[in-house]
Amino acid sequence: MLLLNLPKYEVKIEIRNGKRVIFDVLRRRYVALTPEEWVRQHFVHFLIAHKGYPLTLMANEVFLNLNGTKKRCDTVLYKQNLTARMIIEYKSPEIEITQAVFNQISNYNLVLKVDYLIVSNGINHYCCKMDYDNQSYIFLKDVPAYNLL
Repeated sequence: MLLLNLPKYEVKIEIRNGKRVIFDVLRRRYVALTPEEWVRQHFVHFLIAHKGYPLTLMANEVFLNLNGTKKRCDTVLYKQNLTARMIIEYKSPEIEITQAVFNQISNYNLVLKVDYLIVSNGINHYCCKMDYDNQSYIFLKDVPAYNLL
């Protein structure tokens, strides 16, 4: 798989039914190893091991209902009261992060109303804090440590 702009970790990959799978620490099972999943697993590990995010407050593949259609958030971080705090959207490394990607995650936020949005393709990472008073968001220089949220 491609090298990412994220710290390396001890990846658990197996071959099952002739296909490569990777262990997902949040779902506690092996899932199909796609380029997007490669990014997700590295980013989740980065958040847990390097930014102090508690894995017990994170979930992958979170479904929501948006205007009558089912959508799926790649990763959601929750507050202690289990309301959503952050949405993270992943793309494959070869996918450019465009306004369309931000539109996608912004649409999810119409339902969840989180404090932070993150988009990453494993190479480039964008984090923004929502400013609901001014109906905008502020780009941050880095993904904040959990204790700074």
